Amino acid sequence: MRGASRESLQQAQEALAALTAVPATDVTKLSDDLAAIGALLDGDVALRRLLTDPSRDPEQRARLVTTLLSGKVGDPAVELVAGTVRGRWSAPRDLADALDVLATEAELALAERAGTLDAVEDDLFRFGRILAAEPELASALSERIPASQRTALVDSLLAGKANPSALRLIHRLVAAPRGRNAVHGVEELSRIAAERRSRVTALVTAAVPLTEAQRSRLTGILARAYGREVRLNVELDQALIGGMVIRIGDDIIDGSVAGRINEAARRVSQ
Repeated sequence: MRGASRESLQQAQEALAALTAVPATDVTKLSDDLAAIGALLDGDVALRRLLTDPSRDPEQRARLVTTLLSGKVGDPAVELVAGTVRGRWSAPRDLADALDVLATEAELALAERAGTLDAVEDDLFRFGRILAAEPELASALSERIPASQRTALVDSLLAGKANPSALRLIHRLVAAPRGRNAVHGVEELSRIAAERRSRVTALVTAAVPLTEAQRSRLTGILARAYGREVRLNVELDQALIGGMVIRIGDDIIDGSVAGRINEAARRVSQ
């Protein structure tokens, strides 16, 4: 993706990361819903054009998505896709591709939450090598046989051997290749998993918006502390009064004014 589509995808990824950071979010359902919506758009050119038409008001596009999807998929998916279509897209096809990426990212977030992201990456890489060495198998999984037979073939090879998230990602790929070669598709999944493993996501709750300089400085500090690339997702909460709260996995760094007041009050009461 280029230009406007790349920027819109990045914004959607940030919104997704904020959703998956909330413990109450059913990430499995969110991932499945995003994959289903992506498949819907992939097969409906007119709908893709309607939802990316720059002459339409962004809120009008978002309302259309809400009307179409409410009651059919979960509210988190509806809200995320509504936000996504508010963005600008260089080509209608990019929207369907973006939802495919978001569905994959959500599944990887689930694996990360379970502490199995490394296993998912390993399983995807190994299966990619198997397909590269077996052209007939790769051809069969690309579209040569019915979708149900393709997923059954994957199960015969991987069920009980691969991580559940890796298996779900491969199932989706072979069930709806969208013209992609199975080898390239699995390699792309492996690449996305490797990129995610090399970074951490920090959910930052702040009283006021951060400036670009503040974001850059905070990213650098956290990257040095964790030894990995850090992506920031910032949300606002005026109840903090000032400062910020940073959550990375199970780590919570409370530098807010409200947090310091609460801690002082706790010590006084002891």
